[in-house]
Amino acid sequence: MSRVDLSKFNNTWYMPGSALKRILWYVVSACVFRSYMLPFSGLKRHILNIFGAKIAKGVVIKPGVNIKYPWYLEIGENTWIGEGAWIDNLDHVRIGANCCISQGVMLLCGNHNYAKRSFDLMIKPIVLEEGVWLGAQSRVAPGVVCGSHAVLSYGSIAYQNLEAYTIYAGHPAQKVKKRQIEE
Repeated sequence: MSRVDLSKFNNTWYMPGSALKRILWYVVSACVFRSYMLPFSGLKRHILNIFGAKIAKGVVIKPGVNIKYPWYLEIGENTWIGEGAWIDNLDHVRIGANCCISQGVMLLCGNHNYAKRSFDLMIKPIVLEEGVWLGAQSRVAPGVVCGSHAVLSYGSIAYQNLEAYTIYAGHPAQKVKKRQIEE
């Protein structure tokens, strides 16, 4: 039976920006985003836009947020990113307007091919359409699209697309009921 051999891992095909750009982002991210010392969302939006993100007005970014590569990030108006959220965007992440990404949420665009001896890196984008709410400590896997106003409840894990206006819970996330929004 074959075995995994991590010495065979080769990630040279993956180039998420120049080394200088990534180093500069790492320093800025550690000082401004992952820190709890600078809680000002306006400054954070401005810095993300400088690094190539597309961040709309009214976006709130709480302290302790980890964003892997801002040049692969787009966030619509009036979206909230909670404390300790981790946007591990090895690929593009598009978050629509009026979304709520609660505390400790993880958006993971990368995984490894466990069937390959070399444990190859695999990446896919994530899309959160308008009005999505990801509950605290929930997780979204690579390639998932969360339909408009879908809800992923506390601690749940989405491995597959979430239908619009539907509430999901569990590991893996399962449909619970339709989301009704009152005026």
